[in-house]
Amino acid sequence: MTPLARHLGRLIRLAGPISVARYMAEALAHPGQGYYANARLGADGDFVTAPELSQMFGELIGLALAESWQALGRPAPVRLVELGPGRGLLLHDLLRAARAVPGFLAAIDLHLVETSAALRAEQAERIARPAVWHDRLEQVPAGPLLLIANEFFDALPVRQFARSEAGWRERLVGLDGEAFAFTLAPLALPIAALPERFAALPPGRLAEVSSAREALMQGLAERLSRQGGVALIADYGQQPYGVGDSLQALSRQRKVAPLASPGVADLTAQVDFAGLAAAARAAGAEVHGPVEQGAYLRALGIGARAARLCREANPAQAQRIEAALARLTRPEQMGSLFKFLAVQSPGLPVPQGFVP
Repeated sequence: MTPLARHLGRLIRLAGPISVARYMAEALAHPGQGYYANARLGADGDFVTAPELSQMFGELIGLALAESWQALGRPAPVRLVELGPGRGLLLHDLLRAARAVPGFLAAIDLHLVETSAALRAEQAERIARPAVWHDRLEQVPAGPLLLIANEFFDALPVRQFARSEAGWRERLVGLDGEAFAFTLAPLALPIAALPERFAALPPGRLAEVSSAREALMQGLAERLSRQGGVALIADYGQQPYGVGDSLQALSRQRKVAPLASPGVADLTAQVDFAGLAAAARAAGAEVHGPVEQGAYLRALGIGARAARLCREANPAQAQRIEAALARLTRPEQMGSLFKFLAVQSPGLPVPQGFVP
């Protein structure tokens, strides 16, 4: 049993079952014992993200944000922000591509939202450029904003609710002997307690909601609508958004039981893009998408970029480039499950990749 499992067991014995959101928050972010305190990233880690598959991902996002900067009127400075930059690979590739757009690199005031001291050090070494680190987005200074959040929202905690004849019963994490187990709250909430789009779900179905995700999106959208800017959200989620049990745990790139080893495995849940879009629109921002990652990257020119890299590569390198292209864009891999959402200040043109 992990130290965090013992802590959570004591908590449940004292106060009763906890929400799935509380379990996620403790398992991921508990100081010293949570997953983020000792996370393994990259090819040998628990999970691999798109920037670790290919430089093309970050390069294309860099050029897309450069185009948005031009649409904003080329403000200088412009706050370039990444939420949860991981090992800094996306920013490294993004900044390299930014050199191709006159004036863009010089206009960038770089800000990273990251709570891990170890990852901050790795990010600083990789990007090799002046930057400011923050614990929260709210700490980024005012001004026009360009933001990228790649696989960030999926790690924010979700609550789960099971539909019953009487309404909604929250799914909780309790104990079955010494093991963690799911259970349901004894009292039901009225149907109107959850968003209306879930009201038609039949008994037995689950709905997932995340106040943390919606609050972050609301704050971001309010800032964009007041101060100008564009945010790109890249994450995984499938329709119908927010329906079903999507909680998953990954350890060494394999799925494991979510309740088996809290603090050891990475925990995520699919992103409810419909909920994010609604929160952004309610805060005054314009929303485009979501669009499938494969379609988005193809619209940005990933095929031509891959062909150019292959021409300059040896056969082994070209094979890796083609494999990365397939994994990023093919529907049966990351191309369909992963989506892009654009949130921007009113009056800007539709960003490249989102034009119908």
